[in-house]
Amino acid sequence: MELDFIQKLVKPAGTKIVLLVMDGLGGIPRESDGLTELEAANTPNLDMLAKKGICGLQQPVGPGITPGSGPGHLGVFGYNPVKYQVGRGVLAALGIGFDLQSDDIAARGNFCTIDENGNIMDRRAGRISTEENQELCSLLRNIKIPGVEIFVETVKEHRFLIVLRGEKLSGDLTDTDPQEVGRKPLQPKGLTTESEKTVKLIEQFLEQTRNILADHHPANMVLLRGFSEKPNWPTYEEVFGIKSAAIAAYPMYRGVAKLIGMNVLETGATIEEEFSTLEDNWNDSDFFYLHVKKTDSAGEDGDFDRKVSIIEKTDKEIPRLLDLNPDVIIVTGDHSTPSLMKAHSWHPVPALLYSKNCRPDKVDSFGERACITGGLGPRFPAVDMIPLALANAKRIEKFGA
Repeated sequence: MELDFIQKLVKPAGTKIVLLVMDGLGGIPRESDGLTELEAANTPNLDMLAKKGICGLQQPVGPGITPGSGPGHLGVFGYNPVKYQVGRGVLAALGIGFDLQSDDIAARGNFCTIDENGNIMDRRAGRISTEENQELCSLLRNIKIPGVEIFVETVKEHRFLIVLRGEKLSGDLTDTDPQEVGRKPLQPKGLTTESEKTVKLIEQFLEQTRNILADHHPANMVLLRGFSEKPNWPTYEEVFGIKSAAIAAYPMYRGVAKLIGMNVLETGATIEEEFSTLEDNWNDSDFFYLHVKKTDSAGEDGDFDRKVSIIEKTDKEIPRLLDLNPDVIIVTGDHSTPSLMKAHSWHPVPALLYSKNCRPDKVDSFGERACITGGLGPRFPAVDMIPLALANAKRIEKFGA
């Protein structure tokens, strides 16, 4: 649904909406008992919401398309991720509060491990600590290339940010991360003639980086993704008429929230602390986005049991949410990250919508096989969730005479 169409129909109301995103929520069945992580988890509170609400499986981008975290979130937020595209670099920059200027080129980096032949052994360098990341970034700040100013900043764990500032730069570059182990990092390539200068600058940066990190282990090289410039998009309040707030401990997700004008709240790193932030700020906004990261991390690490435990920890916090008496609750993920695949996947994501005004279906538990039979449908567009939430919160006018 187009944003300008929704914008004409929204109306004010004293209602509140909560969007709970468990990153990488969806899974596929393990062989031992045929259950996904969500189905194996003990989730009495989420099951209760599913039973009282309406469920389905949402498609973040489209059938068969594996979304990155940025497109996955934009779809859940109601922005068509095919139309509204942005690289991970901009999201990382905004997430850590970097003062990104209009002509800057930003990219998200991973410290990685390569072997003596230059092949990637670990794309995340064993998820090094943020403290080690800071030390390595301080080394990379010694890189000097004529004609451009280079910023290297820590994001978290193995992730960092690189920003190029200069004249006639372009973000139309390919990634250097093949997103596979056993391969060499890719060479950056320009997608337009205007990007040739930036390609040469990145090549020089990578050459100097390899020399600087050669004796460091496990982080002895870097991979770059998501070269991009900051876009100018309509904000949440402009489109949906709601005062929105984001609760996310991880910088990238704070960045995507900032990009669409959400007020990003300071919060602790644990699930319990994030729910405390929700409680503490309940009276200040109409819409709250609360993000749980570690379901995705566990999936990427192939740790089925850890992903189950994080889902269960989140479920235990649901009564605190219900005590706030929100008018609408959405629970879903930005994409699927099955532990068996150790990566994002194309599989539709479980979703539930709870409100006093919804029409409940026959689903009585929150899981992939249950949701496929739900009233929202077996593969509905993620962008439909926010309009549905607004309608259930009595924030959309009748269309037409």
